[in-house]
Amino acid sequence: MPPAQAEAFIRALAVANPAPETELIYHDTFTLLVAVVLSAQTTDAAVNRCTPALFAAAPTPAAMAALGAEGIGPYIRTIGLWQGKARNVAALARDLVDKHGGQVPGDRAALEALPGVGRKTANVVLNVAFGQNTMAVDTHIFRLGNRCGLAPGKTVREVEERLVKRCPPELLRDAHHWLILHGRYVCKARAPECWRCVARAHCNYRDKVLAPPG
Repeated sequence: MPPAQAEAFIRALAVANPAPETELIYHDTFTLLVAVVLSAQTTDAAVNRCTPALFAAAPTPAAMAALGAEGIGPYIRTIGLWQGKARNVAALARDLVDKHGGQVPGDRAALEALPGVGRKTANVVLNVAFGQNTMAVDTHIFRLGNRCGLAPGKTVREVEERLVKRCPPELLRDAHHWLILHGRYVCKARAPECWRCVARAHCNYRDKVLAPPG
């Protein structure tokens, strides 16, 4: 879609939800980082069910490192890939203590050097914790970008770069939240609820579902 149409799409989402926030439960930058690492290939709701107890037991990098993978595991058994995530969280906590004075770094290279932290996780932390204008593309945003014509791309990186180019700078920080929430609750994978989409007039999806089933 043309840049002006893409801007109208994003502004429609902005009007409907002027103060979007992540749905992950966290208390500070460290617990945000851990929650985002745990959320890979897992729903935020599933992560939120296990992190309160984990964060109560290990609220700091030092405490998490002391807990270790074997100690972290029992808290997160209910989420996907929990064994690998337990190892990553323990390792990144040790790195934060050993290499960063127990603080979460605010630059991409340092974040992506931590175990279990890729570009998407770094983008979320930089956006939410450090106020940077990043675009974290997950499965919902990837689908939405291609389905609606907002930012089509064959790879996550292509969709990310096109969204960054097409989004008005003053809306970029919040755009990640608008798009992920829209993809999660309205522009769903199997059955998009186009009849209640606030950006429908600006969407290029050809097979719009204009009424609820039944």
